[in-house]
Amino acid sequence: MSLAKGARPFILVPLVSAALLIAAAALTDWWYAVASVPFLFFGFFGLWFFRDPERDISDGITCPADGRVLFIEERDDPEVGRCTRVAIFMSPLDVHVNRAPVTGKVARLTHHSGGYLPAFDKESERNERVETLWVADGKDPEGATEGTRIKMVQIAGAVARRIVPWVVEEDRLKRGERMGMIRYGSRVDVYLPTGLVPAVKEGERVWAGRTRLAGRKE
Repeated sequence: MSLAKGARPFILVPLVSAALLIAAAALTDWWYAVASVPFLFFGFFGLWFFRDPERDISDGITCPADGRVLFIEERDDPEVGRCTRVAIFMSPLDVHVNRAPVTGKVARLTHHSGGYLPAFDKESERNERVETLWVADGKDPEGATEGTRIKMVQIAGAVARRIVPWVVEEDRLKRGERMGMIRYGSRVDVYLPTGLVPAVKEGERVWAGRTRLAGRKE
């Protein structure tokens, strides 16, 4: 299984430290082996957390994050208009690589400072966050039509305090391509404009790229 971008320091530093302590235990005192245990834990946790498996990409609008659907609600947004917001909670055990929900262009990428409420709290939408506005190119047969705007908001939580985008404005991605990650659990919200209907429901388990998040209204 491949690892996410930027994972190596979080894995190699603790594992190398553990190896040095174990070597010291073999040469001097066994207590060095005891001291290596936390480093081994963080090293192997890093291997698990930064895993980045390949996925078969769904049709329609694809889910941008692994996790569980917290809530689905109607709201107004200044850029998307009347829309449906789908909130996905990512636990520390989920894959944390986020993927593009639609084939198209990154029209805007904006970082907002904020607090660090638990991501499952509805008020966490005011937390530290990165907003990505996607404009669909209309080339997906069952996806969004050309020019459709979909907003994706990566939200930091009480533990996750680092959002790492891998895209910049004007980048063009295909549906399901990797576009960033949030370290150590958080939330991703997707704003679906009128004409797109959620294909998931509250409480449902979803997977980035693999789960169909929404499709066109019949």
